[in-house]
Amino acid sequence: MPVKIRLQRHGHKGYAFYHIVIADSRTPRDGRFIERIGSYNPNTDPSSVDLKFDRALYWLQVGAQPTDTVRNILSREGVLMKKHLLEGVKKGAFDEAEAERRFEAWKTSKEAKLNKTKEQLAAERETAEKARLSAEIEANKAKAAELAKKKAAEEAKAKVDEVSSEEVNDPTPSTEQ
Repeated sequence: MPVKIRLQRHGHKGYAFYHIVIADSRTPRDGRFIERIGSYNPNTDPSSVDLKFDRALYWLQVGAQPTDTVRNILSREGVLMKKHLLEGVKKGAFDEAEAERRFEAWKTSKEAKLNKTKEQLAAERETAEKARLSAEIEANKAKAAELAKKKAAEEAKAKVDEVSSEEVNDPTPSTEQ
């Protein structure tokens, strides 16, 4: 039975997320599967992956073939690196302790890069939020100034109307004869 590690689509139109499953290659994409080993959500920034590392490694070691997208996910999570190191141990290139040390060093550097990226994205969001807020404050100041001008013009007009109405209603006799 040819076994594949592939994605199974879930979610609604325009907002898909995926389960990472082990399935017979002859079954439909969203059909029956052997085991669910994780999930992948491309809608978050950066995309989030929840993976059962040991089960993914087991299925790779027994011959399951990942699809292209799943291969990229497994590579990013370190499953393919661990498999590669374990094959080196089987061939006698180095011992298991050395393989574990190399994997931990790789994992640490990968996490540092990911944290740096997350911090950079957070800083960019914060900068954009500050810029948006300052633009909104400037717009509010401009509106307030415009409103103050309009009120001043209305008050001036009201005073002029008041003065002209007093002149019309003024019962003082005229000096012309």
